[in-house]
Order: sequence, then structure tokens, then C-alpha cells
Amino acid sequence: MKKTLLTVIFALMALGAVPAGYEHWTVEQFGAHGKELHKAVKDGLASKMIGNWGNHVLLKTRRESSSGQAEFHEKQADLIIIQSGQSTIIVGGKIINGKTTAPNEIRGTSIEGGEKQSLKAGDVVHVPVKTPHQVLLESGQTLDYIVLKVDSP
Repeated sequence: MKKTLLTVIFALMALGAVPAGYEHWTVEQFGAHGKELHKAVKDGLASKMIGNWGNHVLLKTRRESSSGQAEFHEKQADLIIIQSGQSTIIVGGKIINGKTTAPNEIRGTSIEGGEKQSLKAGDVVHVPVKTPHQVLLESGQTLDYIVLKVDSP
């Protein structure tokens, strides 16, 4: 009887346990991360890794009046969720003055060709693997966003 009771108790505990790797952030927690980034902006950019699960990472980023470098990821897709502000993204085309800055990562000064699209709060953008892209901000613009970087097999 004791053995059966213990088995039932452990089974019930397992049902209520949060699975390994599960994470939950509240809007308040993201707000706190945003405030930290506002103070940490250097050369128009601040970014913080919020989560890392091996084959995908979550970043919180803030840009102020500063365009990002053109980027090309050999093995990562980006899912970008705009939280506040506005800017423009260029996707496709060819990276100008591209240099390898990390394994499987090329950065450059700009993109030739490509398509410009406006970004604003609430927008979600998926940038596939091997797709040049660049976030552009004009003077006075700010942009707060989350990036989920997912490794490609």
C-alpha cells in the first residue's frame, strides 16, 4: 500500500512539474530588460541575450538613430518582433564591403538592391537563412525588438 501511494504521489508531482527548457517571460520582465537596454545604448545599439537553448537564442535589442550593419547568416534564420518604434528593413540584394565577423556570419556596410519595407510596433518579420538584411533608422528614430535566432540544420 505504501509503495502504491508513493508511486501515485510521484506521478502527480511529475504532472505538475514544468518541463525542462520551458521558460516564460512576463510583459513586466521584458519592460525591465527594455529599461536596462535604454541605459546601455552605445553607438546607437544595445542588445542582450535573454535565452539560449542550444539551437536557438532569444535577444532583446534597442536601436537609437543608428542603422545596423548589413547581415548575412549562413546557418541562422531570424524571427524579428517589433515592440515599439519604427524603421525600415532591407531584405535581399548584395552586401557591400562584406567581411566574416564570426563563424557563418558576414557583415557589411550596406546592401545594394534588395527590397525596403517599413517596420512598426506589432510587425513580425522572418528572415530566412542566407538572406542579406539590414535595419535602417533615420535620425530621431528608435526601435525596440526581440529577435529569435534559429539554427538551420
